[in-house]
Amino acid sequence: MVVAEMAHAARLVLAIGLVALLAATGLTLGFLDADTTVFGGTYRIDLIAGWAKLILLPGTALALLMARAEIAGRAREGSVYALIMLVTLGALMLSGAGDMMVLVIGVVMTGIGSFALVAWPRDDAATEGAMKYLVFGAVTGSVMIYGLTFWFGGTGSTLFAALGRLDGQTLVTVAGLVALIVGLGYKAALVPFHFWAPDAYDGAPVSVAAYLSVITKVAAFFAFAQALRDLPREAGWPLALALIAAATMTYGYLAALAQTNLVRLLAYSSVAQSGYLLMGVVALGVSGFAVPGLQIFGGAYVAMNLGAFAVVMAAGRALGDLEGMGRARPWLGAAMVVFLLSLTGIPPLFGFFGKLYLFTAAVEAGYLWLAVIGILNSVLALGVYLRLVVPMYRSPAGAPGQTGGPAAPAGLPLRAVLALCAAATVGLGVFASLLPG
Repeated sequence: MVVAEMAHAARLVLAIGLVALLAATGLTLGFLDADTTVFGGTYRIDLIAGWAKLILLPGTALALLMARAEIAGRAREGSVYALIMLVTLGALMLSGAGDMMVLVIGVVMTGIGSFALVAWPRDDAATEGAMKYLVFGAVTGSVMIYGLTFWFGGTGSTLFAALGRLDGQTLVTVAGLVALIVGLGYKAALVPFHFWAPDAYDGAPVSVAAYLSVITKVAAFFAFAQALRDLPREAGWPLALALIAAATMTYGYLAALAQTNLVRLLAYSSVAQSGYLLMGVVALGVSGFAVPGLQIFGGAYVAMNLGAFAVVMAAGRALGDLEGMGRARPWLGAAMVVFLLSLTGIPPLFGFFGKLYLFTAAVEAGYLWLAVIGILNSVLALGVYLRLVVPMYRSPAGAPGQTGGPAAPAGLPLRAVLALCAAATVGLGVFASLLPG
């Protein structure tokens, strides 16, 4: 890909990326039942890492198509594709990390590429968003690296499999845990480490915002799962994460209620969805629904969030751009309704089954109050997303009898993304009971 980009062959870069992603997805199918490690135990090949690949690799392919629809023919087009692939490589390292150093490398790789992607437009908004992203990432990354040294000192090893030795070492355990929450909480946009997200997403191209809202976020939760499943629950980390989950989903939806910029609204929605994903991490090792919940809701989240951003690409960034869209472009309006209802958790869509697994996992882990907060926030989410649905099916103000203002045409790549995301959101929701895990 790098050679193709040096030759300014952007289409070749895109083709190589798509072929590689699809081939890697196919090869992953043969390793879903594996439970082993490589490179001295530093990288895990197990159910969590396998499903992460099945989610992240196709999600990246869809993001590449979205980027093609948005930036085709523009300068440094191929660089965007190459950077997206670099970030995905880092995300895969995070999701299979069995060692503290591999975790750190994954954080660094996803960060370097992400900063550059946000800054790609070279305008004031992009520069501001990228700088906030960079500074916040540098600080949280440094805290994480420093804090993880306590775990190394307490266990004598950088392997997560050795974390059981921390039993009884409360201060050492807490110091490393705080560091992990800071470093991965930033990646996952958990409250209070979310402040970079709205500005970074708003300054970046919509396709880049869509990509960052799903790939690096989902990878961070799989990294949480890989690290914390070996940490004694007696250290109190489930309660700490449960409190963060409750605060994250509540704040995200409350902040989204005040937004008129669709990208920022979806950014805060993305923050709220992080709270739901964290519920699966809270229940690790206690509920049999924890890992399947992360897998199913992670896959659903990638499909429905990429789809919602794809509609924004076709319609415009402002809430007013949705006026009458459902009448003028019925297929686009219907797709947006599907994505938003799935994000809310309405059956029989994919997002509903993901939340059902996560709520069940939280209850089985003894966190009924967290499941109740999650359900109440799903009601709040309905209010957030109805703010988008209602304008789509009413006539634009000042233009009686007309529907839909000027909007960018949806080319073949974007139509393909919308169709695939909608099919996954509806189809996998209907057949969710057949999913392994």
